[in-house]
Amino acid sequence: MAVEIDTSAFTEEAYELLAELEDSLLELEESPKDQDLIGRVFRAMHTIKGSGAMFGFDAVAEFTHNVETVFDLARNGTIPITKGLIDLTLAARDQIRAMLDAAAGGEEPDQNNAARIIAGLKGLLPGASGAPAAPAAAASAPGGGAPAAAEAEGSVHTYRIRFKPKPEIFSNGTNPLLLLDEIHGLGETKVVTFTDAIPGLDAVDPEKCYTSWEVFLTTDQGENAIQDIFIFVDDQCDLNIRMLDREEMESHPEEVPTERPLGEILVERGDIKRDDLNKVLQPIGERLVDAGLVNKAKVKAALVEQEVGKQKREAKKQQAVAQSVRVPSDKLDHLVDLVGELVTVQARLTQTSAKLNDHDLQLISEEVERLTGELRDNTMSIRMLAIGTTFDKFKRLVRDLSSELGKQIEMTTSGAETELDKTVIDQLNDPLVHIIRNSIDHGVESPDGRVEAGKSPVGRIHLSAEHSGANVLIKVTDDGKGLDPEKLINKAIEKGLVTPDAELSEKEAYQLIFAAGFSTAEKVTNVSGRGVGMDVVRRSIEGLRGSIDVQSELGKGTTITLKLPLTLAIIEGLLVKISNEFFVLPLAAVEECVELTRADVSATHGRHVINVRGTIVPYIRIRDHFEIAGQAPEVEQIVISEVEDKRVGFVVDDVIGQHQTVIKGLGKTFKSAEEFSGATILGDGTVALILDLQKMVRFVEDLELAESGTNAP
Repeated sequence: MAVEIDTSAFTEEAYELLAELEDSLLELEESPKDQDLIGRVFRAMHTIKGSGAMFGFDAVAEFTHNVETVFDLARNGTIPITKGLIDLTLAARDQIRAMLDAAAGGEEPDQNNAARIIAGLKGLLPGASGAPAAPAAAASAPGGGAPAAAEAEGSVHTYRIRFKPKPEIFSNGTNPLLLLDEIHGLGETKVVTFTDAIPGLDAVDPEKCYTSWEVFLTTDQGENAIQDIFIFVDDQCDLNIRMLDREEMESHPEEVPTERPLGEILVERGDIKRDDLNKVLQPIGERLVDAGLVNKAKVKAALVEQEVGKQKREAKKQQAVAQSVRVPSDKLDHLVDLVGELVTVQARLTQTSAKLNDHDLQLISEEVERLTGELRDNTMSIRMLAIGTTFDKFKRLVRDLSSELGKQIEMTTSGAETELDKTVIDQLNDPLVHIIRNSIDHGVESPDGRVEAGKSPVGRIHLSAEHSGANVLIKVTDDGKGLDPEKLINKAIEKGLVTPDAELSEKEAYQLIFAAGFSTAEKVTNVSGRGVGMDVVRRSIEGLRGSIDVQSELGKGTTITLKLPLTLAIIEGLLVKISNEFFVLPLAAVEECVELTRADVSATHGRHVINVRGTIVPYIRIRDHFEIAGQAPEVEQIVISEVEDKRVGFVVDDVIGQHQTVIKGLGKTFKSAEEFSGATILGDGTVALILDLQKMVRFVEDLELAESGTNAP
């Protein structure tokens, strides 16, 4: 019976390995002699090749084999790590990803590009034109020191390899005998086959593996070469590799090893328990004491040391065990939706119990509220990912783009451990790409220009993330030439974005870079100049209910700050009421609530401003804005919020209080209603609209600007 192989596990692992491979290559470019990094690159390629062949991705396996061959030589010190090799390997990484994308239904990769990469890699092999025919200079460093890895692999050692496949290994397409053949290719082998686990014929499942092997291998290849054979079936077998002559090599390598006691060998192999051996050997200890060779205290101390060592080994073994479960993101999204529904039902239960004034029902309601809160927080934490995974993707972008533009730029990061909702992170990639590309192209000067300005020829771009209340602040900072407010205003006047007599502050001038069609580039290039990008960035960030701020100092650099909510699924909101309509304002933006009386309105002669402790705060009447019918109360409430670094008030009839808000989409029908970021369902089933404060303020400002232009003489 043919076994259908699920390739999704391979592709998911391969994409992760490719991301890890890119990070390793970029680190290796900075530290080309780091044997650990070279080994990481080799093992990633080896895993992709082996897994690809196992799951039927023969083209991927064949292509990857060429890169693996080159890095095997680099690992042995035969060829050096150069920028050319890094460039080719990064290109090979991109080609492998394109091949995987094509297998998933994407566009077919460029075969000519693959041929060019392979030709370039073969040109680096010993004996090829322009390639080193002998080990790299690093292999024979002063003092006679070859690299540690090369030295280890040049010595001949004997290893005991215990290979016990899991019964289900056949279902993944693995043939254990092929792995044994690979071991045989490393040196002289002796194989012992264990068949004691094979059941009787009536109980045998032909699709399961019951056999295990023990191989004694004498080789000069080193332990890494053995591990590489099993690297893509590591989670499908129990594997133990031990160098049998390790102790002799570490203590007295010049001495001939003595014969080891049979009991020690049996214990070490796990064939007999230490306690059982001690029962047999106990009389020997007593005889040693009787003979006066050792006293009882020393024997007791040795036994205690033995027990302590055993406990420490067990503790380390427990700490090393890490358990994790892969869950498809759509299942996680469905779980969040269900938790959101549960939060809504819990609110309804709380409201009902309060209305009925039933003590027992209120106790149940409080317990459900507690459990629902814990479940909500736990579910939200599962969706949280460290933003460092996104930061790492931009190292390649900075490297390639700075090279294309002839600039020298290094990227640094901080706060990579800061966690953010997976949905936010997924939608954050494109805005950050636009910002970084602009920083490299417009911000950081050329090496010559930086030297003339008294700076280091190497520019710097810094990405940072930090928590700020219920938000995360992500900053992109460059040490380039900064923004010139006057130049920005002149360009905006030229493009008709502002009038010539407009008086803009420095902060308002910086915001011009987010206008559609705005660009300060002198000429159109592949990187920038078409006026497309930063306006998309602002729309994307606002779509995530975030904000964007620009700070710059001419000649010093620019910092762009993205302020984003921790999660998009459930937020804390302030529930307000106007007539019979309910609205929710994001609580993170709310600063305070103050009263608005008829006397306050009369004092400002109808202008929508209020004096709050000596500060003039403009406000928007939500009743008038949405044309809600009914008479306003004598005393209204102003919810003062921070919107784009400005204090703005929103006038409502009543403030109900804090509300745990499960965000629901409004659907295509209400797509044009930009002042709302969604809706939520209250405990009694009433729908409350969630206000997008930024878009409301911008809409009112644009409306007032249009009216002032119409009324101008």
